[in-house]
Amino acid sequence: MVYVPTTDEADPSTRRVLMHLVADGRTALYTYSALDRLRDHYLPDSSWILCDGTALQRIHDETPYDLLFVDVDPGLRDADEDAR
Repeated sequence: MVYVPTTDEADPSTRRVLMHLVADGRTALYTYSALDRLRDHYLPDSSWILCDGTALQRIHDETPYDLLFVDVDPGLRDADEDAR
């Protein structure tokens, strides 16, 4: 089971998983093994869903990604601070 960042619609069933382009143009899905890791490495107020392996495969089938990262900081906080 991993926590996956999503859009923030009020109804969790309508949320979309957030994917990111990495420097070489591939699409990455960032996942986190614990909620505190999502808050520490991604963005602290991010919406999320809890996914098992089957759900991750379904996400890949519907919106393919090239890379699956677990407990990795994508650098979003740095980008957020630069925008201020």
